[in-house]
Amino acid sequence: MFEKLHMKSKLSRRLWIAAGTFFVVIGAVGIILPLLPTTPFLLAAAACYSRGSERLYNWLLGNRWFGKFIKDYMEKRAIPLRAKVLAVCVIWLTIGVSVSLAVHSLPVKLVLVVIAAGITMYLLTRKTLKEWPYRC
Repeated sequence: MFEKLHMKSKLSRRLWIAAGTFFVVIGAVGIILPLLPTTPFLLAAAACYSRGSERLYNWLLGNRWFGKFIKDYMEKRAIPLRAKVLAVCVIWLTIGVSVSLAVHSLPVKLVLVVIAAGITMYLLTRKTLKEWPYRC
């Protein structure tokens, strides 16, 4: 019985680690591609790593490229203005294109619009982080 529980927890940890690694990769791509938001994927990675590996969780928070995104959100509960604007624009652009060109079902279109509105409301109700140093 104990072996089954141990195997399950080991499998569970591996799945959390795999999911966290997937989100780190997408977050890293988001640093390079300006249209892909970085912080949400890195927050998801941190959540996954916290369940799968304390070592990887600490590595992510201490990472010189990724750690700042996560720490800023966790400590200040704020999102940089640039990230907010970019995220809202990308969400509405992709939902608009999907609703206009790809989705033909009215109920699905409505669900997509409601999801976009919910995400927008969430982003706009978070505090805005003043980035420092200011860019010219």
